[in-house]
Amino acid sequence: MKITDVRIRFVQKQESKLKAVASITIDNCFVVHDIKIIESTDNLFIAMPSRKTTEGEFKDIAHPLDTPTREMLKETILAAYAKELNAQ
Repeated sequence: MKITDVRIRFVQKQESKLKAVASITIDNCFVVHDIKIIESTDNLFIAMPSRKTTEGEFKDIAHPLDTPTREMLKETILAAYAKELNAQ
């Protein structure tokens, strides 16, 4: 699996912990939208797209099944975020 494109949309709210939303293309044939880039007290992390259940819980719509894939997604998306941030 190879991420062939990453697109970053910055969030305009200055006080928000949500910094941007990413869309990725995998192998030039599958797209995942609405991956959130969130700032915590120590660092940035990503949150996969999710929806709210009738019980009020949030469940991921799409997500990696293993830790190495999750780390690869995180590193790739945050690198693209940093590149776009520096370009501004």
